[in-house]
Amino acid sequence: MRVEAIAFDLDGVIVDSEVVWDEVRERYIREHGGRYDTEAQRAMMGMSSTEWSAYIHDELGVSASAEQINADVVELMAATYREHLPLVRGAREAVVRMAASLPLGLASSSNRALIDLVLELAKLAAFFRATVSSEEVARGKPAPDVYLEVARRLDVSPVRCVAVEDSHAGIGSAKAAGMRVVAIPNPHYPPDDESLRAADVVIRSIDELAPDMIQAHG
Repeated sequence: MRVEAIAFDLDGVIVDSEVVWDEVRERYIREHGGRYDTEAQRAMMGMSSTEWSAYIHDELGVSASAEQINADVVELMAATYREHLPLVRGAREAVVRMAASLPLGLASSSNRALIDLVLELAKLAAFFRATVSSEEVARGKPAPDVYLEVARRLDVSPVRCVAVEDSHAGIGSAKAAGMRVVAIPNPHYPPDDESLRAADVVIRSIDELAPDMIQAHG
């Protein structure tokens, strides 16, 4: 079946931000009297902002409202990005390369404000025909909502889309939406073996992402 669109994840695929998210949320949680551990980090991977801010309030012991937690963390993330945007090496070239061949969408767990800021700073906004934040759908990853919505906005059936993902939650989300998945394992928080087996193809680097490879796995 011919591939008609590509849906990129943002965090861990285009911007090397998972560690940044981890550090910012850990510092914020500890400074506000909460607890933080590896279980909390893994639990929040893929959650929408609504979900992780509620989790920080309900499960990790931060007394501020979920809305305030969300606003505070996003402000800290934006300040970090403006100081230094940690683009994945080769990511910009890959986006430009793929956009010359197929329509691109972006399905991200990041807040809308952070998606727009990253694409602006990286000068990549013009290459994406549709971008969706999981705060704009009912459920975050690993639920399929964000990928289903990006396919809808691209006016392409999910089964004719290939998703580019790095995490267990993202791979699960794209597969649940009916998409095929190219996995680029996150070097800091690699997906488990079961998640990698669910991907249609696993590559070591975004440098390997190419139009002919996408169609070969369509």
